[in-house]
Amino acid sequence: MHFQCCCVSVCRDRCLSSVIMSGSNSFRLRCSLAAHEMDVRGLAAASFPHGAFVSVSRDRTARVWVPNPSENQVFTEMHCMNGHSNFVSCVCIIAPNETYPRGLIATGGHDNNICVFSLDRPDPLFTLKGHKNTVCTLSAGKFGTILSGSWDTTAKVWLGEKCMMTLQGHSAAVWAVVILPEQGLMLSGSADKTIKLWKAGRCENTYTGHEDCVRGLAVISDMEFFSCSNDASIRRWMVTGECVQVYYGHTNYIYSLAVFPNGQDFISTGEDRTLRIWRKGECSQTIRLPAQSVWCCCILPDGDIAVGASDGIIRVFTESQERVASAQDLQAFEDELSKAIIDPKTGDLGDIKIEDLPGREHLNEPGNRDGQTRLIKEGSNVEAYQWSMSDGRWVKIGDVVGGSSQQNSKRVMYEGKEYDFVFSIDVNEGGPGLKLPYNVTDDPWLTAHNFLEKNDLSPMFLDQVANFIIENTKGHTLGPAPTSATDPFTGAGRYIPGSGGGDQGFGADPFTGGGRYIPGSESTGRVSSSGADPFTGGSAYSSSSALKATTNIFFPNTDGVMFEQANTTQILGKLRELNNAAPADRKLSDAALDSLEKLLHLVADQKSQEQPTAEQISVLWRTSHWPEDIVFPVLDILRLAVRHPEVNAQLCGGTEGSSLCNHLLGLMSPEGRPANQMLALRTLCNCFSGSHGRALLLGQRDAVLSRSGDLCAVSNKNIHVALATLVLNYAGRLYGQPTEIEAKAQCLSVASTALEVVQDKEAIFRLLVALGTTVAGDSTAKDLARSLGVNSQISKYARVSDPAKVGECCRLVLDELQ
Repeated sequence: MHFQCCCVSVCRDRCLSSVIMSGSNSFRLRCSLAAHEMDVRGLAAASFPHGAFVSVSRDRTARVWVPNPSENQVFTEMHCMNGHSNFVSCVCIIAPNETYPRGLIATGGHDNNICVFSLDRPDPLFTLKGHKNTVCTLSAGKFGTILSGSWDTTAKVWLGEKCMMTLQGHSAAVWAVVILPEQGLMLSGSADKTIKLWKAGRCENTYTGHEDCVRGLAVISDMEFFSCSNDASIRRWMVTGECVQVYYGHTNYIYSLAVFPNGQDFISTGEDRTLRIWRKGECSQTIRLPAQSVWCCCILPDGDIAVGASDGIIRVFTESQERVASAQDLQAFEDELSKAIIDPKTGDLGDIKIEDLPGREHLNEPGNRDGQTRLIKEGSNVEAYQWSMSDGRWVKIGDVVGGSSQQNSKRVMYEGKEYDFVFSIDVNEGGPGLKLPYNVTDDPWLTAHNFLEKNDLSPMFLDQVANFIIENTKGHTLGPAPTSATDPFTGAGRYIPGSGGGDQGFGADPFTGGGRYIPGSESTGRVSSSGADPFTGGSAYSSSSALKATTNIFFPNTDGVMFEQANTTQILGKLRELNNAAPADRKLSDAALDSLEKLLHLVADQKSQEQPTAEQISVLWRTSHWPEDIVFPVLDILRLAVRHPEVNAQLCGGTEGSSLCNHLLGLMSPEGRPANQMLALRTLCNCFSGSHGRALLLGQRDAVLSRSGDLCAVSNKNIHVALATLVLNYAGRLYGQPTEIEAKAQCLSVASTALEVVQDKEAIFRLLVALGTTVAGDSTAKDLARSLGVNSQISKYARVSDPAKVGECCRLVLDELQ
């Protein structure tokens, strides 16, 4: 890859003035910790020791900080952890449990991994691998659940050392995730400007309103949460979807949020160099820091605030007079702040014309709002001051460089926009160069990342492209050139507000009138084993005896449930009727009809010793591709036929198996015909009767259960019963296989989703049996079910007495999850 600088010019400064809202409460510096060698990217209050917190950094370390009992203001590093091969970008705390009474620490990094640490050792207990790009956000829930978000556009749910499920739906990087207090509910915020609500692995709601990347999320209560964005706004949302309030105050990207214990007041940090404290819906205090990017914040158990920034320093602020830093440390902090260099493009300081600025006498007038900014002329320099309401004076926050009198208007037009540079990147020898536009206030790593992504180039070139930009813009940047540690998504290309511009169903008879053949009018299926049977109904099952029984007769169910009942006369009558009306090119010959008739009688009689012929199976397969409006009787024959060992082997084995599966999934499209959807589901259930069918469906499990889950929304009880049966059959095959936790997670997800909408008691019963079978004898699966909120979701069925088996099975599942 070759680089060439085509055009260079000096940037033109633009800026924006702002006024910041005020309040009376005041946080002051408690201490500054020179914690890391590079940017501090994540903070989290620790479970142990009391008052401790954890920081993570681009220096590839995570560190635990504890209050120093001998010095009330200071924290001491207690523990340093290493395990990532690249920058560490996020951290969360896993709550204490019996195994780890001091809790665990999870960190995510640019090596695409999540490392899980204890306080006993510096290296990870284990590493979670699965994301395909940077892990940039983490949240911990109950029972050890971890939710992660990544630049690979997905979020993942982890339990122990396994990925339980992958949440797919965002079209860009997932920058923020959080687990809501209500079990099973999760939120993700993305660079696609949306927030999504997930339950049991499925997207339940999408929130729109932000105009740029969503960078942070924070829980208020079971029903409310905050979000912050690159659009410089904070939004308050109801889980039901309403945005109830928008907060403005920041003048650039907002990176992080944290909520005080009262559930109302909160803090935020961002690219405008500030920490802001919000009380009663207003920004009551603005604290500027001597670092451009204030990446992260957290609230400590004593109510103090810790923030991490791009200068590698953690600063803790307190309202407690006893914990305020010494006068010497406060003065040192103020001196450091006064020496900061402010870029007017990022400092929200207004368009600067030095000749029009007042002199130092302007500082004799008091400010009227905490955080109010005022510029003065000091000789040929411009200084920025901020009003401190608590101190009653103006505090210098830095020197401003690059006023309008210093500007040069030479800029380069590219694709209708002005840039300071347009580089030519030669990807292939002799090929056309690719243009890379760049402004000196843009972040070179973000620009490089976007360039590679836009042109579908390997991320391996990221360092090369970014360093080229840095090397070729030296002397034109404001302040030092960014180092190679800079994040490709810093957002340092500043944001300047204002600068830019019906139920489906087929009723009693979906076909041709009363008294006709109706798929699904027969039994809803039976277990393929003898003895007492809670699925077949009738005298085979006695609820009164089950009430007294101490034995669980419901689950685990490993035999499988098949749909075996059929009226062959009606099926054949409908087949011939539809064949007579079929288009000439799709009409079956008499020989083909006879072949299907013989096959139907053969497979309907399971005691028959006669074997299906290859010709009969071939005719059945070809005819199953009839037009969708007439294919249903053929699907009913297929549903019965796949139970036969010979047909199961022929249609479910090898490449034929993949073809069968794809064909059935096509018929199960949410836009398809309900009769075909139901018969395709029943056919899949019956495929479990043979070894070839079981192998096929286990291999295609992800696709089959995903498509089946889409049919939850179809309001048809026969479809719901078939769907529940399919999940149950999968659960039965997975029983006793603790290593198949991801497959079990999908069963739990589909069952949980179905229980949200299913009304039919038989379908509910089969879903309960599926849940019980999935978690039986598997502690990890039980923990996952608890974290998904299965207990609270099914508890209402414990009181069902008609049919009694629903309530009895539900109570047994709840006992299993205790």
